Amino acid sequence: MYNLMEKKAGFVTGAGSGIGRASAIAFAQAGAKVMVADINKEAGLETVQLINDFGGVASFVRTNVAVEGDIIRLVQTTVSEFGQLDFAHNNAGITLPPAPMADSSTEDFDRVVKINLYGTYYAIKHEIQAMLKTGGGAIVNTSSGFGLIGGQNQAIYSATKFAINGITKSVAMEYAEKGIRVNAICPGMTATPILSWLDNAPEQAASFKSTIPTGKLQTAEDQANAAVFLCSNLAGQITGVALPVDGGYTAGR
Repeated sequence: MYNLMEKKAGFVTGAGSGIGRASAIAFAQAGAKVMVADINKEAGLETVQLINDFGGVASFVRTNVAVEGDIIRLVQTTVSEFGQLDFAHNNAGITLPPAPMADSSTEDFDRVVKINLYGTYYAIKHEIQAMLKTGGGAIVNTSSGFGLIGGQNQAIYSATKFAINGITKSVAMEYAEKGIRVNAICPGMTATPILSWLDNAPEQAASFKSTIPTGKLQTAEDQANAAVFLCSNLAGQITGVALPVDGGYTAGR
């Protein structure tokens, strides 16, 4: 994807690890200037260093996506430093340990909704305001396969991801004529640090893989490549899509 995003600038939230880090690196490899956003300063700066090491352009802004003021500062800093906001990957989010709904707490619900849903809302709102000033842009939200089908013992997480897909489709229709495209990626079982325990659980790993038509877990890079494509000019007529990147897991469900 060399030069696919040349002369473009934008940011990735949750870019200190996993899909977010892979996405920030992929955008930079494609020629973009990337503002790395994460609540963890050390992790975010590590991502910046990884990008700088291959000659990419990146900076860091510590960002708690659940705080609207942080999102405003992120957008403003990106525009101030890079001169424009052409793309944004709203990736930051959390999940909870699997549990039946009746065993969940209101505190858990509030926390997941605040980060996953409010964080996405704040980001889209302020990204669009910036993009309208420069004639358009592209936004990608990280949803989930559980935003397309239910997730047993993941009702709260699933609810936020269904909501993200709904926002994605609705906002895509609202701003298509303004030159702003809005899409989502819906990752399947992705080999990120949160699933590192599978390295020591081969039977469980094999069980997971058996449910995926391709027989493989996805990688963070798989998700990142989809995000870059959706933000590139190659996807100029793609908007309002919730794209499964899951090896076919949701295809028959």
